[in-house]
Amino acid sequence: MRLVQIEMSIGRVVARVDGDRAVMVPGDERTILDLAKVAIAKGTRLDDLVFERGEGMVLNYPMLLADGRILPPIDHPDPAHCLVSGTGLTHLGSADARDKMHQTLSGGEETLTDSMKMFKMGLEGGKPVGDGPGVQPEWFYKGDGSMVAHPGADLALPGFALDGGEEPELAGIYLIGEDGKPWRLGYAIGNEYSDHVMERQNYLYLAHSKLRACAIGPELLVDDLPDKLEGESRILRGNEIIWRKPFHSGEGNMSHTIANLEYHHFKYDLFRRPGDVHIHFFGTATLSFADGIKTQPGDIFEIEMAEFGKPLRNRLAEPQTGQFSYGGVGVL
Repeated sequence: MRLVQIEMSIGRVVARVDGDRAVMVPGDERTILDLAKVAIAKGTRLDDLVFERGEGMVLNYPMLLADGRILPPIDHPDPAHCLVSGTGLTHLGSADARDKMHQTLSGGEETLTDSMKMFKMGLEGGKPVGDGPGVQPEWFYKGDGSMVAHPGADLALPGFALDGGEEPELAGIYLIGEDGKPWRLGYAIGNEYSDHVMERQNYLYLAHSKLRACAIGPELLVDDLPDKLEGESRILRGNEIIWRKPFHSGEGNMSHTIANLEYHHFKYDLFRRPGDVHIHFFGTATLSFADGIKTQPGDIFEIEMAEFGKPLRNRLAEPQTGQFSYGGVGVL
């Protein structure tokens, strides 16, 4: 099952996607967040709850997308209570890249960069056998709910940014229950857009490079995740596709289990605050930046994976002006 949130003249509605049909979910709940709260309270699965409600009005899904009516598949009425984060160095990449990495990893420990040491740790301990957790992954903070762009909307480019590049990824979508237990609502494809030029200057700039906008959706997959997934990431400039490449995800293409990534995120008490929403990106091995592509304002990022329905499209905005200036902190 795939769900979308729609902005209508009567307010928000939730719909189940059925091909080009968006079938409204009957009931008083107007958001996926509200539906999830009901499912938790009733002790039922989210998809079962939606099927129990039956079918409401049928809407034209492609038309809604074209009109910019489709919202991110999860949000929070107070964006400060939506945490966006992610993990890196979690995917094996293509066969060629994997062979190259294995050749590099065959050298002595003293020859490895910190990134390659972390990647090797994931290969060796990211999929634990038994009940205990495995090795912890790289982790980063991306922002709060205000950083999440709508499907079809622009991705902001700060005036101080050195680059704005796509990262096609899967994201887990979570709600923290009233008892502090995290509940996974489902998955969405996403663009974990970052500043790769800044990161390349020095890996310790990773935290800065991740404080950028992102996008997820347009659909929430409420189902088990296939072991291996393949999609495509594209960049359009005008009417021309200037770059396209397959990207792979799912645990069969990862060095960590999703359960391991979830444990090492939610083991922190501050990430189990009742009522909070979490959007957690699982990582990628495919970047246009790695192929020498320099993005520019006006480029359109398009990320598609059949299991997630319609592609996620976002445009790279013009650089922002009038931002915070040097020396702009007041003193009381």
